[in-house]
Amino acid sequence: MAPAAPPPGPGPSKGAAATWLPWPAPALLVWLAAWGLAGAGLPLCRAAGLAPAWAWAAATALGSAAALALPSASRWRRLFVAGGFPASALASGLAGAVPAWAWLLPLALLLAAYPLRAWRDAPLFPTPDHALAGLGDAVPLAPGARVLDAGCGLGHGLVALRAAYPQAGFEGIEWSWPLRWAAALRCRWARVRRGDMWAADWSGLALVYLFQRPESMARAWAKASAEMPPGSWLVSLDFAVPGVAPTAVLRRPQAQAVWAYRIGERPGAAQSGPVAADNPPTSRSVVGRR
Repeated sequence: MAPAAPPPGPGPSKGAAATWLPWPAPALLVWLAAWGLAGAGLPLCRAAGLAPAWAWAAATALGSAAALALPSASRWRRLFVAGGFPASALASGLAGAVPAWAWLLPLALLLAAYPLRAWRDAPLFPTPDHALAGLGDAVPLAPGARVLDAGCGLGHGLVALRAAYPQAGFEGIEWSWPLRWAAALRCRWARVRRGDMWAADWSGLALVYLFQRPESMARAWAKASAEMPPGSWLVSLDFAVPGVAPTAVLRRPQAQAVWAYRIGERPGAAQSGPVAADNPPTSRSVVGRR
């Protein structure tokens, strides 16, 4: 029987609060506003005898100010928002020989790789090669344990998980069909399917790995606590579950933190020994405790 979800903590930590619109809608709105300002500013500059550069500068300043004002946005998202208008303005200078309809092709490819339904999940940020080094020692699993990469993208997370657990059984789920196809081709030793990670059943898994976004972590913890068996693990790269103490944290210089949460365990008490979905260990030790 799955354990009941723990009571809510004191609230989301800084950087984990939900934004007012799902990403990347804020970036698109900021870019649209910047282009609108540039379009309105150019005739005004001409009428006032000013150089067009003033209109471009004002639009760039608007994008930068909006990026700084975004609630709970990470550094990379702020850079993405601030740099979108100047990058697109520079690219537009190269578009003279390109027919207007040709710009629909990259938009169609973007929507295929990152469909609207996935906007509430993370964009494509691959798991670094050695991001999960040491996870097999801190969070041991029994041979053949089922491991899921939820939102597997191009399969980078599956490769990193295989390096940590060479004897496990690997699964990946990805909503984008082009990414799912690429991950399945790259990771032939894993079962990769197209589907909704939030609708998938996590009940038979020993470990679920996520590299999502801060806003997704509370939902992932609630799902893991409701569906996964006691003794199983929820592991997140870079982003912690707000208001929940991790069982183990892996920290290495110049690397993203790895947060591990044991289902059905008192927070802050790590365990050692092989972990199977139906046979949780009893020996205890502190591993990377925060």
